[in-house]
Amino acid sequence: MNEFRTLILTGKRIKNNTMSTVTITAADVNNLRQQTGAGMMDCRKALTESNGDFEAAIDYLRKKGQKVAANRSDRDAKEGVVIAKANTGNTYGIVLTLSSETDFVAKNEEFITFAQNVADIALESKVTNVEELKACAMSGLTVGEKLMEMVGKIGEKIEISRFETVEAASVVPYIHSGYRIGVLVAMNQAADEAIITAGRDVAMQIAAMKPLAVDSESVPEDMIAREKAIAVEQIMAEGKPADMAEKIAAGKLNKFFKENTLLPQAFVKDNSKTVGEYLTSVAKGLTVTSFKRLAVGA
Repeated sequence: MNEFRTLILTGKRIKNNTMSTVTITAADVNNLRQQTGAGMMDCRKALTESNGDFEAAIDYLRKKGQKVAANRSDRDAKEGVVIAKANTGNTYGIVLTLSSETDFVAKNEEFITFAQNVADIALESKVTNVEELKACAMSGLTVGEKLMEMVGKIGEKIEISRFETVEAASVVPYIHSGYRIGVLVAMNQAADEAIITAGRDVAMQIAAMKPLAVDSESVPEDMIAREKAIAVEQIMAEGKPADMAEKIAAGKLNKFFKENTLLPQAFVKDNSKTVGEYLTSVAKGLTVTSFKRLAVGA
């Protein structure tokens, strides 16, 4: 019995009174690191706890990630990166946010590369939501399992917090300000060099100006009703009669649409034109049909 206790204290594995002769080598640790991205000490511990069983060691690291995720489920993940990508034909695009708790993690090259790889999988698989994306294969595991590995390694809450897709005659992606903002612009004409350039210009506009919709017809009815009600109340508070308040409110709504929807906005690269006018100067009838804008922390 004393012999067994001594063996346990020295780190040997005993099971059913039989001592394991498994030796954990540096090559084993490095191999596990290459496959999981976990730290050296975590990999050595996983292999030791798993008695050298490689698959069990991977499961150990995944469970560690799940435990960390559970412990940090109430924490805010307001940092991270946004990745926007389109396929080679520029007819389909995805944009996603991979969130973290700190900007220290978000600026780490390995974290950014992981986000890029997840975005590539999303683009290729054409999934429609986060759960479908997490079920996709990634390096012998699923995206969700690799995400848990990342959580276990870094020790922060990490999640795919937002995911959007766009399909159109042309789709142009844009990433702004060190992966802080990602935009997809969908247009009604097939992509060529001029249209892709125009799409990128418009995406920069969207990143900077944060329009609420493409045009007034795209603004939700409840938002229009709310803006109108606020305007009427403000005008009547100034002592104007109700019929006059309605007319003035209509003018305020037009101003609201001009400032807060994309096509009527002044084009930031040439404010003598609206965005809509700029697009038709590139190609007759060219317009934006939809867009997606994701920002870190939003």
